Amino acid sequence: MKKLLAHCIEGNTLSEEQAEQVMNSIMTGNATPSQIASLVSIMRLRGETVDELVGFTKSMKQHMTSIQYDSDVVDTCGTGGDGASTFNISTAAAIVVSSLKVKVAKHGNRAISSKSGSADVLEKLGINIQTSLEEAVKSLNEQNMSFLFAPMFHSSMKHAVNPRKEIGFRTVFNLLGPLSNPANAKRQIIGVFSTDYAEKMAEALKRLGAEHVLLVTGRDGLDEISISTETDVVELKNGTISRYVLHPKDVGLIEGNNVELKVSNAEDSAKLIEQIFRGEGPVSAENIVAINAGAALYVANHVKTLDIGVILAKEAIRNGVALKQLQMLRHQREENYA
Repeated sequence: MKKLLAHCIEGNTLSEEQAEQVMNSIMTGNATPSQIASLVSIMRLRGETVDELVGFTKSMKQHMTSIQYDSDVVDTCGTGGDGASTFNISTAAAIVVSSLKVKVAKHGNRAISSKSGSADVLEKLGINIQTSLEEAVKSLNEQNMSFLFAPMFHSSMKHAVNPRKEIGFRTVFNLLGPLSNPANAKRQIIGVFSTDYAEKMAEALKRLGAEHVLLVTGRDGLDEISISTETDVVELKNGTISRYVLHPKDVGLIEGNNVELKVSNAEDSAKLIEQIFRGEGPVSAENIVAINAGAALYVANHVKTLDIGVILAKEAIRNGVALKQLQMLRHQREENYA
């Protein structure tokens, strides 16, 4: 580890094999907290390479607990850490998508670099965070959605938890979460804090065997498809990477206001999500859930185009289907704890 750190501090990058070796050291507890903090700080300053992302992800996949699931699943896990203090948009989108009978394996964690992590808001909503592989599979089968709590499936990541918390800024680990879904989701919508990183992640996902992924970066700073302005989209589909710009009006939505999306904590986020599903939320909040859920329906091959996905997502919110799904997910928790 010392040798590779010395290699990096001189401005050199790691090969895929070296990156895998470094992550193996971290995963097995053979790297000290100082070494981990030094490595991710160096990489953040110079920018991580595709080789490094692929090598790190391969190691994480080797050390994670995996779910073997026969059907295609979609994930809406983003990189987090955009600092925008918005409600948990991708989690709300996941509930909408699962209400339409699409299997969602939502990968996530508690807040590390945001006001509210997906695990935090799900707890406030009264939804179970599965505690076993069997529960996760059962939830996918019966409710079309499971929450894959990162610390449970990536227990080897425990060695990096304190360095991440202590340095406080975004690191390569923010990128690795969406790249290492425990259900091996090959269809994803990934919010990324930088479109340059989105391109690197798309290349890495291509090498890792992903099928259809949208990597999205709002020009207002959101790591979601924005409702207030244009969003840079990097699309990986069947081995081909393309890039384009998406505006809300392109899918039939009016331009919104980000002020309506802001929350102070997980409790506020949960309240806003429930308001949206009850038809009582601000228009901008409803529409940003619809556009991100529509994108997930598109990558899941549930619809042929994103605009049709948005229409279906809006319908699910407006006609109470999404609210019914939220209530079913809550009921499942009550059954598990009965």
